[in-house]
Amino acid sequence: MAKTKSVFYCTECGNETLKWLGKCPACGAWNTIVEQPAVDAKRKATVPGSSGLSIRRPKPMAEVEAVDELRFNTGMNELDRVLGGGAVKGSLVLVGGAPGIGKSTLMLQICDNLCRFSQVLYVSGEESERQIKLRAQRLGICDKGLSLFSETNLDDIVAAVQESKPDVLIVDSIQTIYNGDSSSSPGSVTQVKECTMALMHLAKGMGVTVFVVGHINKEGSLAGPKVLEHMVDCVLHFEGEEHNSYRILRAAKNRFGATNEIGVFEMGDQGLVEVPNPSEAMLYGRPENMPGSCVTCVMEGVRPVLAEVQALLSPSAYGNARRSSNGFDYNRAMMMAAVLEKRGGLVLSSCDFYVNVIGGLTLDEPAADLALVVALASSFRDKPVPFDLAAIGEVGLTGELRSVNAINQRLSEVRRLGFSKCLIPARNSGKIVTPAGLDLIWVGNIREAIAVLV
Repeated sequence: MAKTKSVFYCTECGNETLKWLGKCPACGAWNTIVEQPAVDAKRKATVPGSSGLSIRRPKPMAEVEAVDELRFNTGMNELDRVLGGGAVKGSLVLVGGAPGIGKSTLMLQICDNLCRFSQVLYVSGEESERQIKLRAQRLGICDKGLSLFSETNLDDIVAAVQESKPDVLIVDSIQTIYNGDSSSSPGSVTQVKECTMALMHLAKGMGVTVFVVGHINKEGSLAGPKVLEHMVDCVLHFEGEEHNSYRILRAAKNRFGATNEIGVFEMGDQGLVEVPNPSEAMLYGRPENMPGSCVTCVMEGVRPVLAEVQALLSPSAYGNARRSSNGFDYNRAMMMAAVLEKRGGLVLSSCDFYVNVIGGLTLDEPAADLALVVALASSFRDKPVPFDLAAIGEVGLTGELRSVNAINQRLSEVRRLGFSKCLIPARNSGKIVTPAGLDLIWVGNIREAIAVLV
C-alpha cells in the first residue's frame, strides 16, 4: 500500500515546508505549522465547476476598458462606507469575526435591500433553510428574490450558482465548505484555500459579488492560512464585546476603497441598527468632574471619531505594581507612563494603574497619546479634567508634543460634539482653521499640558 504523502503549512502566512518546524521560516511565527495531505498530481488542475465558465485568453493592455467599478448600495450606509461607497460587482469580500458577534445577522439584513433589485443566493453550511427563514422573519426581511441553500459540498454550490446565476452570493461560512476531491477535513488549510479559490473564479468569471463569512481563532485572526486574506478583494473584521451592544465593522484590506474605515452598529432585538453618529454614542453617559478621564479624536480612515480615555491609579499594595490596558496598546501605554514619570515629574512606579477606552474602540494611532498622559496625571493628582476639553497630540520620549495629521477635521468634530477647548501641540504643520467657538490651547511638552490642566 502506497504511503500517503503529507506537506506542512503555516497557518499564519501559508508557507509550505517539507517537515514540521517549531518556527515558520517565512514569517517567524511559532507553533503555526500544521500537517495536511499532499495534493494528488493526477487531480484536475481546474477549479471545480470551472468547465462551465467561458475560456479567457490574454488581452493586450491597450484593448482593456478602464472604466470605474460598478457599485451598488447594500442598504446599510455603515457597510457601504466601509466598502468604499458600496459593494463592487464581481468582488470577493471576506467578513470575519468571533462566533455570535452578528456576522450572519449582518449578511441576512443586507439581503433585505439587495433582493429589491437583484437575485441573492444565501448558502449556509451551519443552518438549515428553515432556521434561516425563521431568523429572516424575526428580522423582518423581504423574501422575494432571496434563495436559500443549505449545503457544504463545493461542487453542489458551484453547480447551483451556475444554474441560478445570482447577482450576489453569500457563503456562511467558509470553514464549513469542503471540496470532495481533497481528503483533508473541512476548515483545514487546504480546504479553505481551494474553496476560496473556487469562489474567486466564480466572482471574476461570472461577475457575481461574493460575500464570504469566516471565523476567527483564539489569537483574534482569521482562521485558516493568512494567504486567504491575499486572495480576496476586501477583508472586513466584525468586532465587539459580549457585554457591549456596540459592534464595529473595520476594513483591514480594500482594493476598491480606503482601509481602516469603520462602521458602527448596535445589536438590538430586531438585529443590527446603524449608529450614524459614533462619537456621540461613545461619549454617552460620560461622568462630569471625575478625575482620570479625557477625550481625544482619532481618525478611522477618513472619519474622525471621539473617544474617551480613562485611567485609574492607586497605590500598589505589593512590591511590583500592576499594569493593565484595555483598548489602548499595552506597550505604548507603558511608554507613556515612563515618559510621564521621567519628563513630567510624577512618580508612577509605585502605583497600580489601569487604562480603558470606552465603547470597545481600539486606539492604535499616536494622536491619542496626549489624552492618555492627561488622564494619568488627572488620576494621579485626583483633579478632574475640564468637561468641555479634548486633547489631541503625539508624545515623544523627550516629553515633547508632535503634530498629527488631519488636524482640521479633528477640530471640527470636537467642536461639533460641543467641546469649547482643545489641547493641541504648539508644533503643528500646515494651516489650522479654528472652528467658531473652540479655544485652542497650545502646549509644547507634557509639563506644560499638566500645568494647564491639572
